[in-house]
Amino acid sequence: MTEDQITMPSEEQVYEALEEVIDPELGLDFVSLGLVYDVEVEAPDVYVTFSLTTPACPIGPQVSEQMKEFVGNLDGVRDVHPKMIFDPPWSPEMMTDDAKFALGF
Repeated sequence: MTEDQITMPSEEQVYEALEEVIDPELGLDFVSLGLVYDVEVEAPDVYVTFSLTTPACPIGPQVSEQMKEFVGNLDGVRDVHPKMIFDPPWSPEMMTDDAKFALGF
């Protein structure tokens, strides 16, 4: 099978996989928290741009590994490249309505 014949996941499928990445302190997933800023699918690689609730948060390496694991399990994905950024800084307004409700915002 050539690289052109490999079926890659859609961005939506990548976001669904990223919903398995949970912030251990808040108990909610990174997508609902608004911490996933961008997903790019470039066969056979996936690039995920994300942030943390604060630059001092120590879970960055753990989150990157979880992203590699969950997205890497999707058919057609060879490598996952998580990129942590802090610009723009995360704020509670970036959360989904369900996440805001769960956290009392």
